[in-house]
Amino acid sequence: MAVKTKKLIVIVPMPGTFLLDIAGPVDVFTAADQILNERGALPGEGYQVLLASPLTTKKITTKSRLELSCETRVDAIDKPIDTLIVAGFPMAMLETSGAFIGWLHDTYPKVRRICSVCVGTYALAEAGILEGKHATTHWQFSQDFQRRYPGIKVDTNPFYTRDGNVYTSGGVASGIDLSLALLEEDYGRDLALQAARKLVLYLKRTGYQSQFSSLLDVHTMENSIAGKLHPWMIRHLQDDLRVEHLAEHSNMSLRNFNRVFMKETGMTPAKFVEKLRIEIARKYLEDSDLSMEQIAEKCGLGGLVSMRRTFMRHMMVSPSDYRRSFRTALQTLN
Repeated sequence: MAVKTKKLIVIVPMPGTFLLDIAGPVDVFTAADQILNERGALPGEGYQVLLASPLTTKKITTKSRLELSCETRVDAIDKPIDTLIVAGFPMAMLETSGAFIGWLHDTYPKVRRICSVCVGTYALAEAGILEGKHATTHWQFSQDFQRRYPGIKVDTNPFYTRDGNVYTSGGVASGIDLSLALLEEDYGRDLALQAARKLVLYLKRTGYQSQFSSLLDVHTMENSIAGKLHPWMIRHLQDDLRVEHLAEHSNMSLRNFNRVFMKETGMTPAKFVEKLRIEIARKYLEDSDLSMEQIAEKCGLGGLVSMRRTFMRHMMVSPSDYRRSFRTALQTLN
């Protein structure tokens, strides 16, 4: 009888990557494994996280000049890979990564899931993995990405996208959201929430935001009304998302929609929409240089005064102070 082994998560740190590209996913899967062990994990439950270098050396220097010691090279991995995660990297690396791109192309059919963080999306695109698929990348590179790869459907609004077994995430911090979603797919929402709580000091980031995203509760509830509406609402934040329109879009009566939505999410549709808009605005503040006016418009938060008032109510800090504090914290981490 074959011995069951833990899911192998291979994370590929590219030279010049942000440390957070690596540390975020590593911490999520490590926390999950610890929780499962505390519960008394069955054989094969949990994760083994492996850092694998795409170079001939196992040493990788990050953007912050910290050196990572990988446990192996990608071409020396001799175990079945469950999930492969490619971190971001400087664009100049594309020209010198031919061998790694070829390895990605050959390895993709053998893995259960393949993912990218930030501009690691370029590596997946170069390997031909994203052709004809939906993908996201860092907003600053979205136009360049679409120009280089016209056969890929680019959407910069979501924190991350899934198309089949291919996952891409946007800004550096979105790698955490993606990792939590992967964890939820594997072991359910409760474990993902426990892992988020276990990492609360990190996930809280600047001390202003909620301890873990309210979106975590619904983004994989595919068979629920809220789960089905969630991606649609993200794409239509600028539109009128009053409850009447949500009920109509769901082909439900207003009364029944309100009842079901409250049961699934524990909040009214109006409160959920407002939280969703704030969550997306928070991501733009973290990962983009969009002006406050642009963020307010993209998130359907009205003008600056309205956005500031709503943001203060949820986060207890102004949008401008939140952005400044988050970037200070990010510089410290990196």
